Amino acid sequence: MSLAEPILRQFEQEAPTTRRVLERVPLEKGNWQPHPKSMALGRLASWLAGAPGWAAKNMHVEAFDASAWEPLAVPATSAELLAAFDAGASAALAELRKLDDTGASAPWSFRMGEKTLMSFRRVDFLRLFLLSDSIHHRGQMSVYLRLLDVPVPSIYGPSADDNPFA
Repeated sequence: MSLAEPILRQFEQEAPTTRRVLERVPLEKGNWQPHPKSMALGRLASWLAGAPGWAAKNMHVEAFDASAWEPLAVPATSAELLAAFDAGASAALAELRKLDDTGASAPWSFRMGEKTLMSFRRVDFLRLFLLSDSIHHRGQMSVYLRLLDVPVPSIYGPSADDNPFA
């Protein structure tokens, strides 16, 4: 089994769940935030939808310079949000399938200008940003949905809103 294979398989399992959460995002409340220090709903949705495409685009570079970061645009419609996620998820899966063990073992760094903030193997970058970070932000989004009284879809089992056993 290749180094990228477990990430590929887990992403294949996680992506449909993330899409279900994104389907519920009320973009008309895009400026809403549960706390002044929290990300606005639209910005969070934009990152969650765009993360797979961002990871696919940055998978084969040696480093990402965060000082050049430009936030992803907040889609105007749910269809645009889902299209961004679908395109990014497809790109991430295609790039993961091409990643051999040499590429997966290559170093990858997260920088702020000349300062290196983190360095690890490319496969660990993918685990962190394509899986862990996205799962974290999906959890945030599920809380946002609950606070806005939007039905929360099942994630790792039935939710209080999508419980087939109730």
